[in-house]
Amino acid sequence: QVQLEESGGGSVQTGGSLRLSCKVSGRTSNIYTMAWIRQAPGKMRQLVGHISWNLGTSYEADSVKGRFSISRDVFTNTMWLQMNGLKPEDTADYYCAARTKRDSSPFILTAYEYWGLGAQVTVSS
Repeated sequence: QVQLEESGGGSVQTGGSLRLSCKVSGRTSNIYTMAWIRQAPGKMRQLVGHISWNLGTSYEADSVKGRFSISRDVFTNTMWLQMNGLKPEDTADYYCAARTKRDSSPFILTAYEYWGLGAQVTVSS
């Protein structure tokens, strides 16, 4: 079992920055990939990006590339999402999620078995 808890959400104006944290606990040795996933009001969940828990290599979706970056620290079992140049369309609930199954794709949301409760991010124009 893996437990996840997000923190760092809030409200900012366009162009501002926020940093979300995801504290990971439990069987962290089983994690292959961690992801940030967001859901805007009335819209489907969207993969923001993911990071290899062991290697630290990350992927960011085209919609956030160059503005957002994902990092992690395996010693403190923490993952971060640094968000710069925020836009109103970034307004959403942001979730961190963990994937522990090897035979699954990190690009598929259903591959992530463990999810946090979410952190709200609001960007005003």
